[in-house]
Amino acid sequence: MTAAPSATDPLALAAALTSRTRQLALGLEHGAAELLELVTPVTAELLLWWFGQDKVDERGALNFHVGQRQAILNAIVAHEVLGAVSLQDLYEKAAPQALLAGTLLAEVSAPKHAHPKYCFKIATGTGKTWVLQALLIRQLLNKNAALAQGREDARFTRHFMVVAPGLIVYERLLDAFCGKLIAGSAGGARDFGQSDLMQFADLFVPEGQREAVFAFVRGNVCAKHEIGLKATGNGMIAITNWHLLAEGDAAFEEAQETAADVASVAAPGALVPAHVVAAAVLPLAPGRATGNSLEVLDRRYARGNVLEFLADLPELLVFNDEAHHIHELRRAGEAAEVEWQKSLSRIAAPKGRRFVQVDFSATPYNTVGSGKKRSKLFFAHIVVDFDLHSAMRAGLVKSLVLDRRKEVGALPLDFKAERDEAGNPALSEGQRVMLRAGLHKLRKLERDFAAIDPQRHPKMLVVCEDTAVSPLVAQFLIEQEGLQDDEVMTIDSGRKAELGEKEWAPVRERLFAVDRHATPRVIVSVLMLREGFDVNNICVIVPLRSSQAPILLEQTIGRGLRLMWRGAEYADTKRENRERIQAGLEPGSLLDVLSIIEHPAFESFYADLLRAGLAGTTGEGMDSTSSTGDVLAAELREGYQAFDFAIPCIVREAEEESRHRALDIAALPPFSAMALAQLAALLGKGDTFVSHDLQSATLFGDYRVDGAVMQVAGYNDYLARLTRRISQALSEPLPRGNRVASHLALPYLQVDTAQLTGWLDDYIWTQLFAQDFDPLGESRGAQHWRLLLLQPVVEHITRVFALALREAQQTQTTGCTEVHARRLSETPRLLLRQAHSMPVSKCIYTRLGWPAQGGGLERTFIAWAQADAQVLAFCKVSETRHPFVRLRYVRHDGLAAFYSPDFLVRTEGAIHLVETKAQQQTIHPDVQRKRRAALAWCERINALQPQHRQGLPWHYVLLGEEIVQQWRSQGAHLAQLLDFARLRALDDSQAQGALW
Repeated sequence: MTAAPSATDPLALAAALTSRTRQLALGLEHGAAELLELVTPVTAELLLWWFGQDKVDERGALNFHVGQRQAILNAIVAHEVLGAVSLQDLYEKAAPQALLAGTLLAEVSAPKHAHPKYCFKIATGTGKTWVLQALLIRQLLNKNAALAQGREDARFTRHFMVVAPGLIVYERLLDAFCGKLIAGSAGGARDFGQSDLMQFADLFVPEGQREAVFAFVRGNVCAKHEIGLKATGNGMIAITNWHLLAEGDAAFEEAQETAADVASVAAPGALVPAHVVAAAVLPLAPGRATGNSLEVLDRRYARGNVLEFLADLPELLVFNDEAHHIHELRRAGEAAEVEWQKSLSRIAAPKGRRFVQVDFSATPYNTVGSGKKRSKLFFAHIVVDFDLHSAMRAGLVKSLVLDRRKEVGALPLDFKAERDEAGNPALSEGQRVMLRAGLHKLRKLERDFAAIDPQRHPKMLVVCEDTAVSPLVAQFLIEQEGLQDDEVMTIDSGRKAELGEKEWAPVRERLFAVDRHATPRVIVSVLMLREGFDVNNICVIVPLRSSQAPILLEQTIGRGLRLMWRGAEYADTKRENRERIQAGLEPGSLLDVLSIIEHPAFESFYADLLRAGLAGTTGEGMDSTSSTGDVLAAELREGYQAFDFAIPCIVREAEEESRHRALDIAALPPFSAMALAQLAALLGKGDTFVSHDLQSATLFGDYRVDGAVMQVAGYNDYLARLTRRISQALSEPLPRGNRVASHLALPYLQVDTAQLTGWLDDYIWTQLFAQDFDPLGESRGAQHWRLLLLQPVVEHITRVFALALREAQQTQTTGCTEVHARRLSETPRLLLRQAHSMPVSKCIYTRLGWPAQGGGLERTFIAWAQADAQVLAFCKVSETRHPFVRLRYVRHDGLAAFYSPDFLVRTEGAIHLVETKAQQQTIHPDVQRKRRAALAWCERINALQPQHRQGLPWHYVLLGEEIVQQWRSQGAHLAQLLDFARLRALDDSQAQGALW
């Protein structure tokens, strides 16, 4: 059990809530957590969809990581289980001891915290937007359920507002919710198919809820200029930046306050200032700094309408992305809120607990003090703490290294630009050296990365001190370092205003597509790209700013933290890098390593990471080693075609059509058990006759006819009931209780029931009793058709017709099986570790590798296959590079899944799919199920024409470690072992008592 947090811990609420949540969520993966009983059914369904082990396994890599999971669960416990109505209420329920420390109680009881309020401290590059969208979906679906049941639940809403700090984050949020802008479209249309919600629907939304969620998002997202104007359907998702919420300039507010003061005191002889009169009379006025600008007046009027609209909403949930912008400012020792926090407080005031504020930030703190006395004052409402250190340890972001070069370390401390007497800036020598060092590292990365993947394009980010310096950096890189104009891209805060919306659009598109293109190689910025610039390929950062503010340092580093190399083949290399950095060694490679050209002003910040073993150092020594470590590309060998494998993929099966030939009534056997006269003697007398003997007349084999329906009113009714029961019994398996369900009336295969009735009628009239029989006639006052109700007669008719219908069934094959071959050579290269691979000659690739951990059996198999002359060709299958080589099977828990065999091996007589397993794993239930699925797949493939399967039969082989070692030690051929161990289908006599 997690220890209780200290009362002096600035993150006490996050620690206490995390401890509480982990206890409640024990067993969640298997659907047995206490948490599931404490939340709504909708939330429980979402929790099982997001975190249930079956769904997690089914999605593979597409899942929430541990930090996102904890954030979502903490939010649900705080808001739904604890039901906090204010920040103070949350502290009292989750961390009451923390309220005894300092002035925390006074702070959390302030009016601005008088509603549910949560802050998520989540490291940059670890997917804050996914958490935001998951929480929004949970709110929406719970509100939908409450409305459908006609009840109110103040915890949930359909009204959302997502606030961004600036243009870059704003555009990123629109992309996430609405999809990318469609090039050349009028009116800024977006492709919803590229939105996060659509691309990752398998993660976010259960299948049965997707239509409702998609419809709501598509119809209710409002851009900042549409808030309060766009007609939405009972809800909205307003996306805006903070400028829309700023209430106005200080002069205008001062005038309004002065007018209020004047109105509160009677002074008949005093002259009132003109601006005070204007503030009292006019609803809006431009600021004095802008004169009488109508644009300012119009913006202020529109902004006021938006605030009024938001304040009038009955409920609202606000997501603040990059919420460190909302922190308090300290002026003359007093706290002052930023303008948009004032607007949020105004919007929240009339709503009470129906206003919810959710803040996201990697740096949710204020910096107080200076120099050695500088400290971080964290926000009071932080409910989860997944910081940069945790993300680094989990391998969710790049590892961090400082590039310490002798010439950089020898420079003076000041890295500011130089300025002449007129104030004109020029790059200092220190800045030039740092830029050259960064460019040197970038060029090395480009060369080394291209050797293993030419489509990976590392980038360098230069962060300048102001907008006057950034063009000087671009000029230096182009004129003195030889870069081309299109290889350097400058993005400053005022760039959009300079270009205009139409000119800015292609710049924005190029900026966010840098991962996919070789140019630009260098991106130069001041502060505009410090947030929301979500690209993966920033590998070198040159920080030319001299500011030592920790929040700016973390934001600068955050631009390069997103992973660039995400394939499973890089996992071992990146893990080893983290272990080497933790041990104080240089990393073995620079794959997913962020290199920062060391700036002396940032020494204290880096020192914290170095002491924690989360940052390493590199120097000139790495110039002589590869940036990719021992990762190398195994290319297709010359003449690879002789060793290639063509995997048959059945696109469409040949269709089988069932038909029935007409029954030959004359050939059907008559009823011969009793004479007609004997049957008549069995009948009772009078109209009171009811055949109670026909409650469950046997049809044949495993089928029965429910005889209760044979209590009929006449001959035509008898024919109809008998027809339906024969058809139904032949269509459906025998239900429990040996009774056929009366509500099922499915015709037997392709038989026309009207035609079957005609056959029955003809048979009764002409063939049933081997003589003409009139069922509508009478003798001795009894109608003849009643003879047909007797149990022996019904059994005979149903038996005869069941057998006749079975024999009359004909299967006709139409069309042909369509097969598409996928070749291993479609993947032209494999990325391997030199230390965990070997050269091979009977494979399409020059080398084959095995896992660094637990790959001993696979290494043995590769060496044996290479040495065995009876093996003509073989290849190690890569799950990521050969995704088409996979088989479907049903796991022991009943869920469908895929798996890939380890090897493909061709001998003279067959092609083998080989799975190698440690001995203890061979008896696992899922391994046994894979065997059955593989055998069925091979049988389907072997039924194809020889040209579709390379002229050879296909077999599946499961090899345990013991049998491999035993046969190899005895000098046997691998081909002989494969033929011996291949799976075979057993006939019924062999299958008795056998397990496979």
